[in-house]
Amino acid sequence: MAYASLISLMTTIKSLLMTSNSPMQSLICDHKEQLWALHEKVSSLGVFLNNFEKNNVSEEMTYLEVQVKEVASAIEYTIQLRVTEFEMANTKSQNKRTRRNFHHSLQQVAVDIDRVTKESTKIPDKGKQASEESLVQDFSSSANDVLKFNNSMVGRGDQRERLLEDLTRGYSGEPKVIPIIGMGGIGKTTLAIEVYNDARVRSHFDVCAWATLSQQHNVKEILLNLLRSTKGGTIDMTDEAELADMLHKSLYGKRYLIVMDDIWSSKAWDDVRRCFPSQNKGSRILLTTRNNEVACYANTENLALQMSFMDQDESWNLFKSVAFANEALPLPSEFENIGKKIAEKSHGLPLTIVVVAGLLKSKKTIEDWESVAEDVKSFVNNDPDEQCSHVLGLSYNHLTSDLKTCLLYFGIFPEDTEIPTKHLKRFWMAEGFLNFESDLEGEAEKCLQDLINRCLVHVSKKSRDETKIISCKVHDLIYDLCLRQVQRGNLFIMNDILFEKSDEKKAQINDFVFDCDPNHVPSVCQSLSRHNMQPFKHWTGDKIDKFPYGLYRALLTPGHHQLRDDDNNNLLKRTRSIFFSGHYFSTFILKSELTHFKLLKILDLEHMAIYSFPLQILSLIWLRYLALCCLKNFDIPPEICRLWNLQTFIVRGYTLPYKTFPEQIWGLRQLRYLKLQNFHLPNQPSVSVDKARHMSFSNIQSISYLSPLCCTKEVLSGIQNVKKIGFNGDQVDYESFQKSGHFNNLVILQQLESLSVRNMYDWSLVTIPTTLKKLKLFRTYLSWSYLDIIAELPNLEVLKLMFNACRGKEWDPNVSVFTQLKLLLIEVNSLKSWKATNDNFPVLERLVLRSCYRLKEIPIEFADINTLQLI
Repeated sequence: MAYASLISLMTTIKSLLMTSNSPMQSLICDHKEQLWALHEKVSSLGVFLNNFEKNNVSEEMTYLEVQVKEVASAIEYTIQLRVTEFEMANTKSQNKRTRRNFHHSLQQVAVDIDRVTKESTKIPDKGKQASEESLVQDFSSSANDVLKFNNSMVGRGDQRERLLEDLTRGYSGEPKVIPIIGMGGIGKTTLAIEVYNDARVRSHFDVCAWATLSQQHNVKEILLNLLRSTKGGTIDMTDEAELADMLHKSLYGKRYLIVMDDIWSSKAWDDVRRCFPSQNKGSRILLTTRNNEVACYANTENLALQMSFMDQDESWNLFKSVAFANEALPLPSEFENIGKKIAEKSHGLPLTIVVVAGLLKSKKTIEDWESVAEDVKSFVNNDPDEQCSHVLGLSYNHLTSDLKTCLLYFGIFPEDTEIPTKHLKRFWMAEGFLNFESDLEGEAEKCLQDLINRCLVHVSKKSRDETKIISCKVHDLIYDLCLRQVQRGNLFIMNDILFEKSDEKKAQINDFVFDCDPNHVPSVCQSLSRHNMQPFKHWTGDKIDKFPYGLYRALLTPGHHQLRDDDNNNLLKRTRSIFFSGHYFSTFILKSELTHFKLLKILDLEHMAIYSFPLQILSLIWLRYLALCCLKNFDIPPEICRLWNLQTFIVRGYTLPYKTFPEQIWGLRQLRYLKLQNFHLPNQPSVSVDKARHMSFSNIQSISYLSPLCCTKEVLSGIQNVKKIGFNGDQVDYESFQKSGHFNNLVILQQLESLSVRNMYDWSLVTIPTTLKKLKLFRTYLSWSYLDIIAELPNLEVLKLMFNACRGKEWDPNVSVFTQLKLLLIEVNSLKSWKATNDNFPVLERLVLRSCYRLKEIPIEFADINTLQLI
């Protein structure tokens, strides 16, 4: 976690050095050398610490890591606070004082970082030593102990038979590698033991050998385990090269089965693969791993077996086989009903089911079982042997610091919910978890994919073309692990602040409400600045629903020696993120209290209705993520440019008229995501060429939904790096728009990959950039013949023709060819006849026809069930 704190600090320093905020430019220019020097020192310490954390396998943070984390957090806090004071200064004397304070603070933090750096030089080999001292025995039992484990496989019949078939099927050529992949506790080792001991396998192979690895694998121990399996007896040899040669000779000329259980890295595979002869026909190497990357690296023939969670029937059968192993059947009906409920609440993870069922063996009363059914997780966590915690803890401890940080963030969402990945990744960026000098989107995608590959995060929903992850979730035990780690306060502290109705206390609503619906003003609220923010307290989703005004979840930076927890003002300054969870029509939020959250990075109020733009937000200059929900048309003030760190700006609302931004919006240089239902961007202000470089969205990734009238050269040149854009033609004078020819300017967007157009009548696509990969049309009323032009886009992979995208009864592609199109979606329209062949769509992988009731006949070429989907 210390490395993550350094990344956050570097992000803050770099954002200062890159700012074009006019009032602050003089302050930064006066201290640019100091800031660059500080950034260099922090960066160097980060390189050292990253390597140190990779080698340090201890679960507890070392003294050095604690020191680095506290100093990094204190430095970031100090710098942000001093800059905020300067930004808020109203008089010359205040300005002078804040400049002096900033200068002194930079001198002090430089001393602090030098002190920690000096400490780090005293322990250059400590991480390496920890790695060398951590032998395989610390993490795994011997092969004999594993194979004696008596736990027969219940369920998984199809997977077991498939694995037996892959093992015993006749192959020629080199030995085949078969990985079994899945999260800890899902039954990989149990399945491997079942097939390893199967009579068909034993009779098929000349030699069977088993080795259990670990996170910090020891090659010599692996070789010794395999040799004991193949040769028996005691092996006195200690030289690694001689052991490898002996193993190679013992396997040569034989059909062998090698099981490498619990392999964590590609390096572990490279260290032993040379010992296995490659000439043996029909030999197999079976791997169990929690990391999909390791499986892909070792397996070249796509023989991997991905283990999934058990369904309800499998879960109950496994539970029953353990809990009632020595009981006479039939089971008492009351125990069976409660048992099924407990098995269901284990969410399909065999380890949880076995642990709970084993612990319940000694509990004979129905009352005990009912108590467990109420809270299965707590019962598992109270296991004296900590079986689940140990197994899942290994996966967590093996993560790098940045991946640990990203995983812990799942704890802020309500339990057992599907989390939109686009929100998750933007939160990671806003929190400063990702290296500012890297491609933030690419870095966020890599972190998410790494967590998925390690089977800690599971994909819930993918895009229709299967190329994009829409939502994800974690198993409830992983979620609980995140909460326990958050409680330690290593990176952030989570607090829940509730607003309840009370008949005993009254409050002055107008003091802290933005704008309440006059017909629905809550009788009582509680001011957050006066709220006693208790230590971490977790509220489940069903409890949240009981509070009529919802819940604020706040993330705080952990305290350190310079900040006292009993200082409520410091607690507010340490608050880094605020999320609202509750009912959509909770129409009030804090007003004046927001000014106390000076260092806030995230304010997510997307599910809370408001009636005017909250001006108090303009004082939150460190805000990177802002999401609001508007029920009325409200003006966005020119002072929006004060939020110079803003990366994401979202305003939800229903049937809002077009909102025109002030031209000062162009000062938000860090902006990456901008989304409103309807809005208009003004032309960039007329400034000098030098200043023009500081008045554009150079980092913009996604922007929607723009008025088509914004397609002027002046506007599009300011967003020319955009990759995804959406247009909404509501309330546009189409005749004047057609005459303007604005849409021909889209060619300026040479990075554009995704285009969405809705509510625009009969428009031309002649000048769309050739880089386009995805196109979505809604109520555009194009002639079907226009699709011949779309077909000329050389990189188009996804085409979605939504409601009334095209007009006319017949689509005859004629000679047009969609050379790269993989997904075609056609929704409700007037189409009755479609004359197409495979020649028109040579690489089409998926065709979706949604409510196309008028289409009488589907081209026979697309009748393949793997391609066609009717909805």
